Amino acid sequence: MTDEATEAFVAQRNLLFTVAYEILGSAADAEDVLQETWLRWVKVDLDEVRDQRAYLIRITTRQSLNRLRTVRRRKEAYVGPWLPEPLRTAPDTADDAELAESVSMAMMLVLETLSPTERAVFVLREAFDVSYDEIAAAVGKSQAAVRQIAHRARRHVDARRPRKAVSPNERRAALEAFQRAVETSDLRSLLDVLAPDVVVISDGGGVKLAALRPIVGAEKAIRMFVGSMRKVGGTLTTEPTVINGSPALLFRLDGEIDGVAALRIENARVTGIYYVRNPEKLSRLDSQTPLTLR
Repeated sequence: MTDEATEAFVAQRNLLFTVAYEILGSAADAEDVLQETWLRWVKVDLDEVRDQRAYLIRITTRQSLNRLRTVRRRKEAYVGPWLPEPLRTAPDTADDAELAESVSMAMMLVLETLSPTERAVFVLREAFDVSYDEIAAAVGKSQAAVRQIAHRARRHVDARRPRKAVSPNERRAALEAFQRAVETSDLRSLLDVLAPDVVVISDGGGVKLAALRPIVGAEKAIRMFVGSMRKVGGTLTTEPTVINGSPALLFRLDGEIDGVAALRIENARVTGIYYVRNPEKLSRLDSQTPLTLR
């Protein structure tokens, strides 16, 4: 364990965490991957390392792919829709459109439809601009194969990514309108802020009440929210935050976190609501320092 090794690892830690999180969709698993990366990194002869950043990314990617097999088995047995573990991100993350999209709930769900290798290649190339030769070393493929995988993954993602980027001001305005409508149970205002084809995905993990399939349409979404509010047996409050680079509302019941809703916003309206209520995925939010992902 040398000062040089420690400094290099600390300097790249946020980057390595984001790589692991985007591949795995779980902050807890990403942290475990970083521990594995560290244990391998301190055994490396740094005199033999030409590019420390690339070498660390290579270790992190390989460990993430190894862990992804375990993560996928857990997801197969999951009750109801699965959403990534929500991350508090620094407010300025939402102002970097490319970075915000790469960690958004919408994008993370698209990445779930890729194979493990496709996912790793796409994340490294598109989110972090890692060179093809470095990616090839990380995933154990030839450069030619990696280029083909990257092209296939990009085409798959492009067909499913949000249609249009929005400005920070539009996001803030839509979040404020959504928060006011929810807090006042103003159905008219809620209908105004939701897109007609809004999609609500709720993740209770079989522990908390949540819809077992996506809800499509503004009127159905409103009925779900109104029904949920009527069943609340305490004082429910909301606070704005930034989750996975997107505007979000944190819901507290009698002061304790009950859920978090990350929003996808297009054309000044909410087109997607990703509502996480699984307590296991919320346990880190209060103690978590908002992350700067690069």
